[in-house]
Amino acid sequence: MNKKLFFITIFSLFLMTYTAKANDVKIIGEYDDWVAYSYIDTTGKICYMASTPKKEEGKYTKRGDIYALVTHRLTNNSFDTVSIVSGYEHKKGSQLKLRIGKKDFNMFTQKDRAWAPSESIDKSIVNAMKNGYKMIVHGESVRGTKTRDTYSLKGFTNAYKAINDACPKI
Repeated sequence: MNKKLFFITIFSLFLMTYTAKANDVKIIGEYDDWVAYSYIDTTGKICYMASTPKKEEGKYTKRGDIYALVTHRLTNNSFDTVSIVSGYEHKKGSQLKLRIGKKDFNMFTQKDRAWAPSESIDKSIVNAMKNGYKMIVHGESVRGTKTRDTYSLKGFTNAYKAINDACPKI
């Protein structure tokens, strides 16, 4: 198992412990720079895909794990939820800025995470990710440290297809 897959798996297991037993998280597949997963919690089946940045920039001394995720929750009829885990607590009221190709998206932040403000923006981000080759994420920590993380989108479309197959829309 490569280092990236190891860290994504460990993070995923940590993330899901409140709703699923660690051994219930299953890797659907590895697709270049993205990994697809599924698990079942008390509300039903959840599928998601995750990646880590290829490049992390910023004048910080310590930073936690960094991930981009796309999640499908069957029971909530929720699909294409895009979220970013930044590895630090965001400055209160700040937005995370995502750039894919020539398209920019703003995400609201809470603690160390960021989400799109609406389902339609989630879908726009996913479409841009399917058609792009890299995603750049700009954020600012509670201490004012600015960061820039660059994700590869290689394998995104195949991982996305895998979570769609494992958690199909009804």
